[in-house]
Amino acid sequence: MLNVVILNGGRGAAALIPTMLARQGLHVTSVVNAYDDGKSTGEIRRFFGMLGPSDIRKVQELMLPVDDPDHQASLRVFQYRFPMDCLHGEVLSHLAAFVAGEQSDLVGASFKSAKVRSALQAFVREFLAGLNAIEQVNGERFSFADCSIMNCIYAGAFLALNRNIEQATLFIDRLFKLRGTVLPTSIEDKKLVALRENGQMLYSEAEIVELRSNVRIERIYLLDKPLDKARFDALTMDEKRYYLERHHCYVAVSPSVRLALQQADIIIYSAGTQHSSLYPTYLSAGLAQSIADNKSALKVFVTNIGADYETPSYKASDYIRGAHRYLNLSDARTYDMNELFDVVLLNQSRLKADETYVEFDEAGFTDVPVCRVMDAFESPTSPGKHDGARVVQAVLDLYESTTSLGLVT
Repeated sequence: MLNVVILNGGRGAAALIPTMLARQGLHVTSVVNAYDDGKSTGEIRRFFGMLGPSDIRKVQELMLPVDDPDHQASLRVFQYRFPMDCLHGEVLSHLAAFVAGEQSDLVGASFKSAKVRSALQAFVREFLAGLNAIEQVNGERFSFADCSIMNCIYAGAFLALNRNIEQATLFIDRLFKLRGTVLPTSIEDKKLVALRENGQMLYSEAEIVELRSNVRIERIYLLDKPLDKARFDALTMDEKRYYLERHHCYVAVSPSVRLALQQADIIIYSAGTQHSSLYPTYLSAGLAQSIADNKSALKVFVTNIGADYETPSYKASDYIRGAHRYLNLSDARTYDMNELFDVVLLNQSRLKADETYVEFDEAGFTDVPVCRVMDAFESPTSPGKHDGARVVQAVLDLYESTTSLGLVT
């Protein structure tokens, strides 16, 4: 059994994970940060003082066992969102009826497993009790508009399991008998912000995701509490940098993630949005050390195929350089590239005329001491995205060739 660890965002490894799960002999662990604070996830974070479960939930959905008798019910719960025009009182009544056993289904999902139904009732009960107390203390109502029911279940699990997002994640993993494991990078509730090269601040993960500009992000930071926009915008660029450098939190990677990386045979840096999904993970103290100290693992970096809003002007070398930079910001130790990366996969196909492809810059790789593998990694059915089967096969072929040559033990 090969242990494969993928560092990814919520949708960043959607092409890779299902393909890996379908292969025999692979145990897949996905490592995801939970700093999402947009829309209903932001509401959950604001009310419950917790990390955001949305990206964890998205990857766990990919891992639901298709042969489980409750597969359709599980899918329904993972995918259900309350309507935009839902009424607060009606949602509470519906959830309370499920907890009391007055109705057997949850948002139209009826589970055959008494164990699953009982656990969900317990978590929804905890959510309702917690929400009632928080609403009274805060003097405001929670908005259920477009809220994922799984976010509410996660909030209940978080409260029930000593306010520990990792324990909540692992409990839900076991409850739904997932085919792989999803781990939050850290259990510390921090706020993600970014400073752009022109001095403009992005005050939340949601603002970073929604960025629509060619002005690059200079650096991301993790803070204990939100910033006052009006006061912070009045500072000079140097003052902003000084404040952010002195208040950035060096968040520790969770023990479970550290162990998974130490035991990994293959470590994959997935493609995805960099500043909101991947760089915050790389910033976790202890993560780079765990990767570098695992001398036997094959470490593969997957470069994006298409440019996105966060990195519209990035060339191919910028992706691996950016990863290297943020991994080096995580600890006092400085890591050489070849401690963290063995191979970088670069797509060379162009199947979609109107797609903005990431350009391969030969000169940018002059001082990047990492083996390059260039191939057609683009999906023929979804141009602009990776073909999961081709990427996974390339990774496994590389693992076989390096172990046979004695390059990886």
